[in-house]
Amino acid sequence: MSYSRFEAMELLGKRLTDDALVILSLGGAVDEWYNAAPHMREASLFQQQLGCVSGEAFGLAVGLPHRQAEGFAADASELDTDGGLLFNLGILATLGNEQPENLFIVVWDNEQYQSIGGPATHTAKGRVDLAAIARGAGVEKAFTAHTLEEFDAHCAAGLAATEPYIVVAKTDGILQPGIKRKHSDGREDKYIFVRHVEKIEGITIMGPSEHN
Repeated sequence: MSYSRFEAMELLGKRLTDDALVILSLGGAVDEWYNAAPHMREASLFQQQLGCVSGEAFGLAVGLPHRQAEGFAADASELDTDGGLLFNLGILATLGNEQPENLFIVVWDNEQYQSIGGPATHTAKGRVDLAAIARGAGVEKAFTAHTLEEFDAHCAAGLAATEPYIVVAKTDGILQPGIKRKHSDGREDKYIFVRHVEKIEGITIMGPSEHN
């Protein structure tokens, strides 16, 4: 059973304030998150490359231990993809050993590399279980959500957890029609995100640009 990624994003967005920080991958998920949770646009770092998202979210969670990080969120959140996580399964062992208290990871598993036309990922045959791999690596709170109701329940639990929490969301491969395209590029996204972190933390991370 699969469900709409956009609808799942809307549910997650309703649970987040812009005190949370979100890292997410490339592809159709970028435009969908931009529209599903407009209040999180400045708090989200968009378009990270395959294999990088979970590692970046872990760094954010460790660097700001008082804030929720998502990799795709609580204080730090992360929105990864099945293809992206498969590029760097080693990050699961790091999470299992280090046990960050403020990291919630959502893996959008539509069983395809959607951004390059839809070739199947390893999860498509039904034998590869990303949540089971995560548990084997030491992340005890790792689950698969087959319905929107299960997904929403895991979001509530994951955002309240004091240990790394992963939910693999078994979504369909249908892009949400009629949504607004995100118009900023990767460089602009970086500055928007960093300036947001500076504002909520009351710190300076990047000084003014130097001109030659």
